Amino acid sequence: MSVHKRDVKVVTTHQLHNMKERGEKISMLTAYDFSMASILDAAGIDVLLVGDSASNVMAGHETTLPITLDQMIYHASSVVRATKRAFVVVDMPFGSYQGNSSEALRSAIRIMKESGAHGIKLEGGAEIKESVTRILSAGVPVMGHLGLTPQSIYKFGTYTVRAKEEAEAQKLLDDAKLLQDLGCFAIVLEKIPSTLAKKVAESLEIPIIGIGAGPHVDGQVLVVHDMLGITKEFKPRFLRRYADLHSIMTEAVQNYVQDVKNKDFPTEKEAY
Repeated sequence: MSVHKRDVKVVTTHQLHNMKERGEKISMLTAYDFSMASILDAAGIDVLLVGDSASNVMAGHETTLPITLDQMIYHASSVVRATKRAFVVVDMPFGSYQGNSSEALRSAIRIMKESGAHGIKLEGGAEIKESVTRILSAGVPVMGHLGLTPQSIYKFGTYTVRAKEEAEAQKLLDDAKLLQDLGCFAIVLEKIPSTLAKKVAESLEIPIIGIGAGPHVDGQVLVVHDMLGITKEFKPRFLRRYADLHSIMTEAVQNYVQDVKNKDFPTEKEAY
């Protein structure tokens, strides 16, 4: 399989902006640990998102809400140590920025200082304006997140597509423009109609990254465990599985168990 070679040695916010200008799509995946991040970075991924989805895929929680700031910093530190090229963005977890801009700034600074990450991501629009402004004032790059915002799942009550109605669609567009005007370097749009996502991408100068937002945005992001087929239950329309690691890993472990039970492992050649 051919690999798309790039001239960019280290991805920055400036490089991401240039990618949008020249029509080069931005690739983004989640990462939570050193080993996985090393593989993704070496494979040429542009952006690594240390997502609060670690709460689901790494810790087994039903939602993203339980994960703490300390835990996010731990995961982010592991990813940063593995990364040589990609831009590393860290989700600010639920409770670390909503409603208190001073707390938001402290949380963002902790993430940047203790993990070495390159930027942070927050969910929401006008309602978190003050927090975004204060974080940006400290020189911390901010990525926005609109549409389906998993930290607000109990408010929505469902993971269905967002912004299908005119009023919510207009609010999303307004929020996207606001985030750009405040100084955000990019925005993630999750699970919204493709036509709306296209309108946002075409009307804004900053990169728009989609997940379940169609092909007309500036880049795509998926949860790496979903994309690699490690998870099996999650089957949304927007997910394309590029491997079936669940089956491969299961077979490998079963073969190992069988070899140990049958005394086929280790052999004399595998002993000292």
